[in-house]
Amino acid sequence: MLRSRVMLAAPITPVAYSLAAVLAWGTSDFLGGFGTKRANAFVFTSIVNGGGMLLMAVLAAMSHSAFPSTRSTIWVLIGGASGGACLALFYQALSSGSMGLAAPVAAVIAAGIPALFGMITQGLPGKIAIAGFVLAVAGLWLVASSAGSSKSDSSSLALAAIAGVGFAGFYLCIHQAGSGSPIWFASLTRLGGLVSAGLVVLAQGRIRELLHARLSWGMLVGCLDSSGTMLFVLACQTGRLDQAVVLSSMYPAVTVILARIVLREHFSAWKLVGLLAILAAVPMIATG
Repeated sequence: MLRSRVMLAAPITPVAYSLAAVLAWGTSDFLGGFGTKRANAFVFTSIVNGGGMLLMAVLAAMSHSAFPSTRSTIWVLIGGASGGACLALFYQALSSGSMGLAAPVAAVIAAGIPALFGMITQGLPGKIAIAGFVLAVAGLWLVASSAGSSKSDSSSLALAAIAGVGFAGFYLCIHQAGSGSPIWFASLTRLGGLVSAGLVVLAQGRIRELLHARLSWGMLVGCLDSSGTMLFVLACQTGRLDQAVVLSSMYPAVTVILARIVLREHFSAWKLVGLLAILAAVPMIATG
């Protein structure tokens, strides 16, 4: 579904960018879920978006990068609004249930919807992507059926699934945005997310909580997440877009590992099998 680009740098460069994005995104997701345990999800996400936007705007000004075209700007803002609002739901899913389960579920749905869109517009994907869909369905069924006895896990997985839909919208919009400054793309993404999450904060009457929430923690998460977005765009623009998507889609593995090490999360045998199936399915689907 994704068009490849001509290599503009040494092969190792886009791979390094993609793997760095994996580390940044996976770590920021873990820290975001941890931070949301003590703050309203939309309030915390507003701080995350604000912190990321400030960092990227400063970097863009320092680098004198050209501002994207009007068309690209609109698509990036829409993508940011989609991903930004659902990021709050994702953090809520991470904080209310098992991080090791919520992160892969959101990721596989985020990868699956663009792949399905590609099927509609460009025909069936390759055999690996189709096998990935089968593996993902099996993994999701195992995880969902195993989570039936835990209300927290069930609600967490439902929120993660909704978040995955929003993340898929982000990927599709970024793809439509085309080429442009990776730093400005990351900054505009955060602006769109700040607007969508901020509107919910206003509607909830929680505007004052922004001054009392975990500001430094949220700013750190925002900087990490925005750095991941910038690195992902750089990977796309310096190498093959399909390769960048496949490698970057492995970021849930970092969240799972951190949840296992730091929070001592344990999984039943069937949950573990389902989790591994989903983690394997994400990059397989992204090859479509």
